[in-house]
Amino acid sequence: MLPNTGKLAGCTVFITGASRGIGKAIALKAAKDGANIVIAAKTTQTHPKLPGTIYTAAEEIEAAGGKALPCVVDVRDEQQINSAVEKAVEKFGGIDILVNNASAISLTNTLDTPTKRVDLMMSVNTRGTYLTSKACIPFLRKSKVAHILNLSPPLNLNPLWFKQHCAYTIAKYGMSMCVLGMAEEFRGEIAVNALWPKTAIHTAAMDMLGGSGIESQCRKVDIIADAAYSIFKRPKSFTGNFILDETILKEEGISNFDVYAIAPGHPLIPDFFLDEHPDETMKKTESHDPVPQVKEEKPQPQLQTQQQPQPLPQMQPQPPPQMQPQAPPQMQPQAPPKPHFGAVEETFRIVKESLSDEVVRATQAVYQFELSGEDGGTWFLDLKSKGGKVGHGEPSNRADVVMSMTTDNFVKMFSGKLKPTMAFMSGKLKIKGNMALAIKLEKLMTQMNARL
Repeated sequence: MLPNTGKLAGCTVFITGASRGIGKAIALKAAKDGANIVIAAKTTQTHPKLPGTIYTAAEEIEAAGGKALPCVVDVRDEQQINSAVEKAVEKFGGIDILVNNASAISLTNTLDTPTKRVDLMMSVNTRGTYLTSKACIPFLRKSKVAHILNLSPPLNLNPLWFKQHCAYTIAKYGMSMCVLGMAEEFRGEIAVNALWPKTAIHTAAMDMLGGSGIESQCRKVDIIADAAYSIFKRPKSFTGNFILDETILKEEGISNFDVYAIAPGHPLIPDFFLDEHPDETMKKTESHDPVPQVKEEKPQPQLQTQQQPQPLPQMQPQPPPQMQPQAPPQMQPQAPPKPHFGAVEETFRIVKESLSDEVVRATQAVYQFELSGEDGGTWFLDLKSKGGKVGHGEPSNRADVVMSMTTDNFVKMFSGKLKPTMAFMSGKLKIKGNMALAIKLEKLMTQMNARL
């Protein structure tokens, strides 16, 4: 890990969302240098699923060697932001570093994102970052350190990152556009940069989203704290950059990133917006072992959206009656072929055998699968009914999650050869409904991989 140098001793760092997670980790890293930390966050009472308040964070910061000022701040409220800035300046004499960490997320598509959720993401992510920066800039201009750091991604305009969660992407990119604009506007006065993790980071919010077990695929918040510290050590001329945690820490000489892993050696979930070569990434994460049981799915025409009518057979002119050839013996009518589901049907058979009342109690969700391809159709996995149910067709209870993909990717996903996260991020899997329950299914699939 990156050692502390004492460079931030006496500096005042204003951090939004610093009561827990990444914000608190950055605060504790700076506190070890003897920095003053303004904890600008909403939580004043412990949340049943999200431990930590501005007051407990303040205790940890002071125990680490820093000074703390807990301030109740909802970044949607301009008055609360301005009040916290005034208190910071009054107590510590100024502001040297601003970290815009507070953020809201909803990984839902356009029709499934309620207006109030859209407003929340826009107000917290983009507007909150803008207003907090605006309030701090007059004091940052007076500082010799003068850094603004937004926890936001590189501006990647690949449509891949818009089609699944358009509102979230717009709101998050708004934070990055603040970097783009303010870095130029205040060049020479304030360094303005963005920091983004290369992999998923384990926080209490991630536990809520992915459930227990998700942590093995994540890194610790320490990697973001170390990367942020590396940025703060740099001069004002280091500005307008979109930085990945791994990249800047490699420049610091760190090569062993296992120290940041929750479960060293375990595959990590790549973060959003980092799809330099999404198809190549997919190939690396898929196993090339043959899919069991049956023939591979035939490729479908890319633009075909529904079954096309077949052309009528060309009519041939009939010979005169005296020239009519003898008709061949009449063929016996054949029974229509039975439906053939192959690997999909076999996958669901094994899934059914893996179900139990314990799995149902732990999951409590109904999943519907819309599968395209030769052996496709609608299937369901009901983990609300006693013992669990699977079948072809729509579930009797309303689906909590609807997943759309090809039959080939479905079999690969359930057999562990394709990670659902990568399938979703690359557009090979579309999800409608409760995203938390969708991630819960990933854990269940991991338990079934050995049999599939």
